[in-house]
Amino acid sequence: MNRRILNIAIPNIISNITVPLLGIVDLSLVGHLESKVYIGAIALGSMIFNFIYWGFSFLRMGTSGFTAQSFGKRDIKESFQLLYRALLVGLAGAIALLILQKPIEWLSFLIINGSEEVEYFAREYFYIRIWAAPATIAIYSITGWFIGMQNAKIPMMIAITINVLNIVFNVTLIKFFGMKSDGVALGTVFAQYSGLIVAFMYILNHKKRLIKYFRFKEIIQIDKLKIFFNVNKDILIRTLSLVFALSFFTAKSAKYGDTLLAVNTLLLQFFTIYAYIVDGFAYAGEALAGKYFGAKDKERLIKVSKLLFYWGLLMSVIFTVAYYFGDNLLLSIFTDNQEVIQSIQPYLVWVYLIPVLTFGAFIWDGIFVGVTASASMRNAMLISVFLIFLPAYFLLHHFFQNHGLWAAFMLFMIARVVTLSLYAPKKIYRKI
Repeated sequence: MNRRILNIAIPNIISNITVPLLGIVDLSLVGHLESKVYIGAIALGSMIFNFIYWGFSFLRMGTSGFTAQSFGKRDIKESFQLLYRALLVGLAGAIALLILQKPIEWLSFLIINGSEEVEYFAREYFYIRIWAAPATIAIYSITGWFIGMQNAKIPMMIAITINVLNIVFNVTLIKFFGMKSDGVALGTVFAQYSGLIVAFMYILNHKKRLIKYFRFKEIIQIDKLKIFFNVNKDILIRTLSLVFALSFFTAKSAKYGDTLLAVNTLLLQFFTIYAYIVDGFAYAGEALAGKYFGAKDKERLIKVSKLLFYWGLLMSVIFTVAYYFGDNLLLSIFTDNQEVIQSIQPYLVWVYLIPVLTFGAFIWDGIFVGVTASASMRNAMLISVFLIFLPAYFLLHHFFQNHGLWAAFMLFMIARVVTLSLYAPKKIYRKI
């Protein structure tokens, strides 16, 4: 079982490493420019796209869970029709984003509070990067489908291609063409479409089955679409609530001024790096928990769940030690702005707490996605955001300012672990 977990987790960890690596490169590129406003511009622009794209991540998670269960049932026809279904929904969503880009920009900056200069560059970033939407959303569906089919190597190759090319494009546009945060946005557009081409090349390896199981009437069959949308609706609400919490965090950081906005943006990179690594085991949870749930194999479902938590705990210990001894080394890679580096020192204690306090949330997410227990995921997230995070912030920030914001964020992550742990026995293991 450990071998099965690692066969899925390791390729996803390798591919996931490239995501924070991209963030590190982007921050180091703009962090060494003449002004700190470019860090803030990327933070605010990325926050908008986190809200947009994480909102569409239900396509990856829902497709992964449904496909894994079909794989466990040995229903290959349904597995391939799920891919078509996800791509169709994703295409409709991408077109809607392009049509509605101006209202989205207006609403986003109505909510966001940044300096005038930061907002100017963030808007410029937004209007360039929005054109990557069709490619980004299609890749979500394709990645989720391959994970559900128990194949983690192809998503790894797609992700590595996208993020390595993104780094190359960004470095080229900033260093050789003199662009700023707009170069980061344009590099992302180029990289996403390059990745989509690679993804379709891998899909065409299944050309015979793709043709064989393409039945448009069955793909858009009402009862199956209803099940697909019901689960994905809950995942969407859950994901938007999560993105709201992260966006709220960034928006409140911006209220503290450009320096603390830059500080919290850099600190969140530590969270992001760890999240993407431990998510490799969450993806293993999606694939294997979904497979055993679909096959109605309760014994193996329980076994894989326990082992995933052991792996998550091990990763948390490793990262706590690494962050404690390597924090300032990583910061020196992000930026050489001495004001930001000095201002960040009192807040590094939160970095050391991130791994141990958060790993359980990521592992549970993977297991719940695999068994498509979406209503429980939704409820757990709503409780964690609106009954824990927001009240904690409004209580603590008056007394502790930015420390209060970080304390509220950590309570939010702990609440996710606790609520999902309470839901798991009834909503997962007693259903088989």
